[in-house]
Amino acid sequence: MRLVLLGLVLSPALFAQMPAVPVPPENPITPAKAVLGKMLFWEEQLSHDDTMACATCHMPKAGGGDLRLGRHPGVDGQWNTSDDRFASPGVLRSDAQRRYMRDPVFGFTPQVTRRASPSNLGAAAYASLLFWDGRASGTFKDPLSGQTAIQTGGALESQALGPILDAAEMGHPGRSWAQVTAKVQAARPMALATNLPADVTTALTGAPDYPELFRRAFGDPAITPVRIAFAIATYQRTLIPDQTPWDAYQRGNQNALTLNQAYGWTRFQGAGCTACHVPPLFTDHSFRNIGLRPIAEDTGRQEVTGLAGDRGRFKVATLRNVALKTSHMHSGHLENLNWVMEHYEGHTQWHLDNIDPMFLALQLSSFDRPALLDFLTNGLTDPRVKAETAPFDRPTLRSERAPNREYGVGTAGAGGLVPLVLGQQPAFVGALGFRIGLGGGLGGAPALLVLAAAAFEPPVYVGAIPVNVDPALSVVLPLTLNGTGAGTGAATAVLPIANDPALRNALLFTQGFVADALAPGSVAASRAVEFRVQ
Repeated sequence: MRLVLLGLVLSPALFAQMPAVPVPPENPITPAKAVLGKMLFWEEQLSHDDTMACATCHMPKAGGGDLRLGRHPGVDGQWNTSDDRFASPGVLRSDAQRRYMRDPVFGFTPQVTRRASPSNLGAAAYASLLFWDGRASGTFKDPLSGQTAIQTGGALESQALGPILDAAEMGHPGRSWAQVTAKVQAARPMALATNLPADVTTALTGAPDYPELFRRAFGDPAITPVRIAFAIATYQRTLIPDQTPWDAYQRGNQNALTLNQAYGWTRFQGAGCTACHVPPLFTDHSFRNIGLRPIAEDTGRQEVTGLAGDRGRFKVATLRNVALKTSHMHSGHLENLNWVMEHYEGHTQWHLDNIDPMFLALQLSSFDRPALLDFLTNGLTDPRVKAETAPFDRPTLRSERAPNREYGVGTAGAGGLVPLVLGQQPAFVGALGFRIGLGGGLGGAPALLVLAAAAFEPPVYVGAIPVNVDPALSVVLPLTLNGTGAGTGAATAVLPIANDPALRNALLFTQGFVADALAPGSVAASRAVEFRVQ
């Protein structure tokens, strides 16, 4: 099948530079608000378990997408089938009391969102609707009062709050804004991050707390969901990747693009790509069905509008910095631009139900394809984004650093399953609600979680039970696993860590033991985990 995306061939002279960022009058940009938003965007403490920031799924060096990929089994609930998606890992499942629970799909591993993370850079600041399905509208309402905080142009604000309460992304069932704002109120800003950018370091001179940072941005120290959204959106309006080679070429530097890239830009226009990927934003913000997957897998925009004509439609993504992304499309299953091109050229199956009438086969010669890829890969990449330099500079997240070390030997219980220590949450000085748990054991069984100051490597055996931590230097926490049946049980211990600088960098070790008649010695033992107090 031969395909072409219908559209006009436009002269380069018609394309202007990136326009001024539209700013809603209710939320003017100020330096204090922008730097507060930068901290909140990169603040893992904004999640309920200190493991996820907004930025975790939106990294500059990934083109504003996610460097990580997790597999979601899709609507059939079966792994490794054709409807699987590749998207962002989130948090371990918890209940409304923040107790670890076994997820029916992901077990005791992080939940994975059902759509890949779109880019938050550039075009998002100009959009009237955000998310793949456009559910974040330009009318931003206070989630507490329901009053309109921004009449139009507030899609960034609307989008900013969604993941914070989402039980798979950053929250837990029933998470409230009172819980979020109280957590921010008590948090030490950027306590988990390292390598802070210069503007953040300057803002934190004198060790202000978040109430003081909100006072500087808004005039008083009140922390509210509206102000959180205003600050994050303000920061995102500073992230405009307008220094690509293409931008320099449009400004008159004919050497900014190589001859091959310039030819690729010509073919980009001639092939009709500009019908949807309209320069200078390289999107028209429309929603289209390009026949990528069967509509039954994800109805897209129809979920929001309820209109049959919107079934299978998703937002047209910007192509700025597209080559930095580690996956493409809402389903995340196209790993690179070559795979994307295969789809547009009609070399993959198209699902024709409600396919966009403008979507026809892309016709490329053997010279066109590499030139077009060269243009997309190099001509549309802002070097500041790729290098993560200002304004795209950032801290290093705690989750990017070395994970907690698992070591030692475990023993299986019922179902042949070895229990697991559950504890992605970082331990840091002054944490009032540090959680650590035990999962994958026999549901309903009594258990012990041992938190020790020293390790046994290799393990010491008590009968048939391997002990990987030193019980002489330990705290023993008795627990009862929730759930029923083999491998379903989980329990959570919550304990404070003293606000004592002497504890910083201390190593701790933990191991769990579950009473289980089918285990050696009637005790199923987890392997141990070493973690460091920060």
